[in-house]
Amino acid sequence: MRPIKFFDLSRQHKKLVRELLAAFRSVTRGSAFILGKEVSSFESAFAKCFGFPYAVGVNSGSDALYLSLIASGIGKGDEVITSPFTYIASADSISQTGARPVFVDIDPVTLTINPRLLEAVITKRTKAVVVVHLFGYPADMTRIMKIARKHDLIIIEDAAQAVGAKYRGRNIGSFGDLACFSFFPTKNLGALGDGGMIVTGNHDTAVLLRKLRAHGMFKKYHHDVQGINSRLDTLQAAFLGVKLKHFHAWSERRRSLAARYTRALAKVGDLRFPPSAEGYRHVYHQYVLRTGERDALREFLDAHGVGTEVYYPLALHLQPLFKELGYVPGDLPNAERATREVLALPIYPELSNEEQSYIIKIIKRFFKDNP
Repeated sequence: MRPIKFFDLSRQHKKLVRELLAAFRSVTRGSAFILGKEVSSFESAFAKCFGFPYAVGVNSGSDALYLSLIASGIGKGDEVITSPFTYIASADSISQTGARPVFVDIDPVTLTINPRLLEAVITKRTKAVVVVHLFGYPADMTRIMKIARKHDLIIIEDAAQAVGAKYRGRNIGSFGDLACFSFFPTKNLGALGDGGMIVTGNHDTAVLLRKLRAHGMFKKYHHDVQGINSRLDTLQAAFLGVKLKHFHAWSERRRSLAARYTRALAKVGDLRFPPSAEGYRHVYHQYVLRTGERDALREFLDAHGVGTEVYYPLALHLQPLFKELGYVPGDLPNAERATREVLALPIYPELSNEEQSYIIKIIKRFFKDNP
């Protein structure tokens, strides 16, 4: 068996090369490389595909978060609650506005923010919650939205890893005031570079976001507000338009691979599997196992040619960047424990059944040799 990469985009692009080249030729012929028609076309297609009223393309998922906070009026002196167990952008975007990130520990099963702990940290300065749907699994939006309504909080969904996920029949991204998506190349819907999207149900917010992404400009050389340069690239929008047509098939393949992992590895060692509950549709941006033998298992898989990844090795509240917030080890125990136990296995649509069988075999061998 040849080495199995943790993620291999070359396989996907090999199948799509003709469509991608056609998109490239179309954009270069038109030469509208900034906010060309392909951007608005993709915005419309994305909104229609997932049932969002308005979609605004931006430069990245990180910018999507930052601009959503700015559009919500978040700034110096405000507090914004989020998860400590996620990518840095979820909290860094809060700091960039001048607001203070406030971390709430995660649920030990779902690894998403624990709504039962939310109200304890809400103060008169709390303005919003950035809800992270982690690894493709939705957060508990029923409880979160109930708390948000009670305390008049803005909800921004960080759906960077959860495009196509559903909660109680509704698409993730349709619950909050705004929702943010990432098209980083390794995402379930990935560009050939950076890209992001903000969705909202509010027309005025969508208009404001279009200004903010273009230096506060709506009419050429007339600047209404202070914005930044964060436009979804025309070429990337064209590539994403190609990939969107294949998205649902890719999602089902991911779900099929995930189900096979879970069935085959049931009762193996101390393995714990990705959450699964009625009313939650997981799209498996990552297939993340948990085990007390994480580091040894990862080393064993690597020695046998299987790529893995750790998301995330250090919780955000303990990052040097946030030292001034005053958190110390032990403050958020579920997040800290997760950083020691999580291990992501290969799970991309082009992973073959044969390769997956080999991965499963090696994991079983590890636990047989290390009872």
